[in-house]
Amino acid sequence: MKTHIYSAAGIAALMGLLPGAAAHAASGNASTATGAAAGKVIKPIVLTHTAGAALSFGTFDPGTGGKVIVTTSGAGSVTKAVTFVPGISVTSADQFTLTGGKKQNFSITTTGGAVTNGVNSMAFTTSPSSTSGSTSTTGTFSFTVGGKLTVAGGETGGHYTGSYTATVAYN
Repeated sequence: MKTHIYSAAGIAALMGLLPGAAAHAASGNASTATGAAAGKVIKPIVLTHTAGAALSFGTFDPGTGGKVIVTTSGAGSVTKAVTFVPGISVTSADQFTLTGGKKQNFSITTTGGAVTNGVNSMAFTTSPSSTSGSTSTTGTFSFTVGGKLTVAGGETGGHYTGSYTATVAYN
């Protein structure tokens, strides 16, 4: 059996009881802690116009004026003296799809515009089927755009074309 002999001075030194070996408390003027940092990267939001889709105000007689209204489901109606040409007037809403991060909230805005045949011009406003949304679990969302065309009356016959802008942005 081994016997260990410890001196009182050695034990006191180990415990910090001897002068010169005393423990000191930290200064009260400074303190340090570790913080946390985080970030989340999501896929960029990308808006795509559906090929072949268009906001179509159909075929109509302008009469003395009024409006052509196309709902976001594509149904058309007219006001005042504007009349659809029976049997050949087809209206449709425009279509878009966006892709981005999964389950991300976003807003939708659309501008108005004008359709022209080179001589005459008719202004229109647009309205999306939704002004906000959230992407699916696959990161997609689709919406349509309807509008109101203002017809002054007496416009020259012909094919009128124009454009407008749709914008989506993460919230």
